[in-house]
Amino acid sequence: MMTRLVMAALAMTLTALPCTAQPKATPPAAKPAQPPTPPAEDIDVAYAAFQRGMYVTAFREATRQVEERADPKAMTLLGELYADGLGVPNDDNKAAEWYRLAMARGDREAMFALAMFHMVGRAGPADRQEAARLLTAAARLGHNVAAYDLALLEGQVFPRDFARAAELFRMAADAGNPQAQYALATMYKEGNGVPKDINAAARLLAAAASAGYTDAEIEYGIALFNGSGVPKNEDAAASYFIKASRKGSPIAQRRLALLYATGRGIKADPIEAARWHLIARAGGDNDQFLDEFMRKMTPADRAMAEDKAKPWIARMQAVGPTPFPEAPSNAKPLSNKP
Repeated sequence: MMTRLVMAALAMTLTALPCTAQPKATPPAAKPAQPPTPPAEDIDVAYAAFQRGMYVTAFREATRQVEERADPKAMTLLGELYADGLGVPNDDNKAAEWYRLAMARGDREAMFALAMFHMVGRAGPADRQEAARLLTAAARLGHNVAAYDLALLEGQVFPRDFARAAELFRMAADAGNPQAQYALATMYKEGNGVPKDINAAARLLAAAASAGYTDAEIEYGIALFNGSGVPKNEDAAASYFIKASRKGSPIAQRRLALLYATGRGIKADPIEAARWHLIARAGGDNDQFLDEFMRKMTPADRAMAEDKAKPWIARMQAVGPTPFPEAPSNAKPLSNKP
């Protein structure tokens, strides 16, 4: 299915109202001239219909806007409908044609969508060089996801250039992209492409963690726990480990188990410590200290921890050892590395 990033980006441009029916859309000839700006309510009708799952209506309204004024946003929406087979049969060639027409009129969302087609080989053979060219064009027009993806291609399509990657990540990070904020934080932490700066790293991690990006929640929790680039705050660190643990991160679950076992940042609770250790271990993140901690527990407390962990483990695809023989498992040797 065509990446939802396209429509997430479109969402910044569009929004609001519904309708019903399905005409046939015929792409107009591409014109270099920029069309007049359409009334916002027209785009809102087509996009709101898309958002509400009324794809036939979205198709009809977008087609009308194309026929009346060759609107590039409507062309991009038609491309998305054909790309995902929503309200019309899936047709990658038609989707690409609409994206090209919108791109010729300067639409950055169409550039991004077409770049994704070239990246994976839809409507033609994969062409990473062309994908990179289109991502560059979209990024220059302020498409922050394109800038982020372009940075990821450093060292793949382009010669590795950490400074250039940092510049692209910054563009996306400044626009609020949490993945880019996390990536740039890592570069500041390691001094790749930018001067090493743990304070800047912590600020970016805080922004990405506040947006709910799981990896950033873990790393920012670690920064808070250690006082790295930010005032030390073990209680706040625990809150981030809890958030990431509930989203299924074995790394966060192991760290949360250690906090419960030692009573740092959170009230000591051996049963919760064992519970989260069992869950983390089933997810592939083991810890010898916690293994030993469990061995010293009373049989009753250990059984209670296992009872609390069992429903969680039953819902996951375990990759590490569990005390439950019936749990689905792809057991493999475990590492003690974080």
